[in-house]
Amino acid sequence: MRVLVVEDDKDVLEYISKGLKEHGHVVDLSENGKDGLFLATTEEYDVIITDRMLPELDGITLIKTLRGANNKTPILILSALADVDDRVTGLRSGGDDYLIKPFAFSELLARAEILGQRKRIGASQNITHLNVLDLEVDLLKRKVVRRGTEIDLQSREFRLLEYLVRHKGQVVTRTMLLENVWDYNFDPQTNVIDVHISRLRQKIDKDFDIQIIKTVRGAGYIIDEQE
Repeated sequence: MRVLVVEDDKDVLEYISKGLKEHGHVVDLSENGKDGLFLATTEEYDVIITDRMLPELDGITLIKTLRGANNKTPILILSALADVDDRVTGLRSGGDDYLIKPFAFSELLARAEILGQRKRIGASQNITHLNVLDLEVDLLKRKVVRRGTEIDLQSREFRLLEYLVRHKGQVVTRTMLLENVWDYNFDPQTNVIDVHISRLRQKIDKDFDIQIIKTVRGAGYIIDEQE
């Protein structure tokens, strides 16, 4: 995917650029909001990553300007401003996601790739059936079947599975699951994710030779179709 990174800290800019390029992405860079806005309005990007506090034009104004011009490119906000009010302001300005500094590159990459996928598939929310190998998820009937056997899931387990399957092939961090499945910013050190993943595995993986939910040590979880 093609990514625009707007960041005035040269070390952070180089760190993000190097990591994205190593993962095969095309990257354009800007060290101030004015030039970033110019690139965002004259070029086509899959994802924009922008700091909030930028010279010449701040990140919030940049985002509002893009949204006012009906530019719908997914935007990931980077900021050292970590208060709930700061995050809410960023999201309400038109940002799609918010990552607090300092951050792990693996999480930035995961969030950026998911935003890029969201743009590519566009109407993915209209999908009613999801599949991974021999696992089928019916979103309308809220029904999960594996090899012809229906699996009874609680509401939270179903939402957790749905989120993982929608993002199959991508590493999903615990923080992302807390924010998107629980709709609340828990302490990232809480074990609520591990408990629910364990219960989910007991139901969809325990009696099958192929394990669908895999742990990526130090990063999170991934669902893939590798047998």
